[in-house]
Amino acid sequence: PPPRGGGPGGGGGDGEKMGARHVLIKHKGSRRPQSHKDESGRAIKARNLPDAIAKAESFRTEIVGSKDPPAKFKEVAKRESDCSSAHREGDLGPFAKGAMQPAFEKAVAALKVGEISQPVETDSGVHIIMRTL
Repeated sequence: PPPRGGGPGGGGGDGEKMGARHVLIKHKGSRRPQSHKDESGRAIKARNLPDAIAKAESFRTEIVGSKDPPAKFKEVAKRESDCSSAHREGDLGPFAKGAMQPAFEKAVAALKVGEISQPVETDSGVHIIMRTL
């Protein structure tokens, strides 16, 4: 998700860092319904929230059912994510508390390193998240 406030690593908090990779699936209700993969937004604007959730669930099933979920997560993020972090296999790097959208941050905080979330909804779209730090 795009950062809130000062950007990744900014945004205050107590200095405790978290890290994550994610796969973002945007839909017509996303705050910016375009992406590096769909600059016109044609496919994204044709996708509704239930479709985005179903797509996220399908990607999660593919990832957790693989022999190497962390490697599969990177592959799916690079291939499928609507976030520009797809070029980094979904890696958002370390970020401080308060730097990300609250629902995203809460989901990351609830995961142990290496765990993969269920679909998480934010203003940016629907995410699958893997905690890295």
